[in-house]
Amino acid sequence: MILLFCGLSGAGKSTLATHVKTKLGRSDVPVEIMDADEYRQKLFKDLGYTREDRNENIRRLGFIANKFSSQNIITIVSAINPYDDTRKELIGTYPNVKVVHVDCNLDVLIRRDTKGLYKKALLPNGHPDKISNLTGINDPFETPENPDLYINTSRQTIGQCVDEVYAFVMQNIIKENYAVNSFVNVAV
Repeated sequence: MILLFCGLSGAGKSTLATHVKTKLGRSDVPVEIMDADEYRQKLFKDLGYTREDRNENIRRLGFIANKFSSQNIITIVSAINPYDDTRKELIGTYPNVKVVHVDCNLDVLIRRDTKGLYKKALLPNGHPDKISNLTGINDPFETPENPDLYINTSRQTIGQCVDEVYAFVMQNIIKENYAVNSFVNVAV
């Protein structure tokens, strides 16, 4: 199973992925996290932030995620993943891709702003430090119309969000008979 986390910068995708991995690990469910920022820094240095490059980033992540998933490893792809057509492409290309929209109110994102990106994106035009392609501010984010799971990190605690994703994964493992025999101590 591939969990395709998507949402704006600072919504909590990476934090949620880390906590979900820990909780699934306690049930002996193998999990791999593919953090888009990490892969960009290490493997995809050639990609920028144009629409084409963002799409290519997701395609590459999807290809690698499928390799893990085909080995019965729940794979969480943590990426902004702003374009609906690219998400649909992955769903159509690989088996058992589940879109998880990790949402957060913009005012909360601006307050969190752990990377300082919103501050830079909201600078006046012409400012030398202005970011002109921040998803959700001055670059589009196409909200998934029918995600398999919707999580709002500004309305729920991290614990509640983790519990929802965990329950979703466990239900799908049972429903899809997703290599249940390869997991020890699987409990819902």
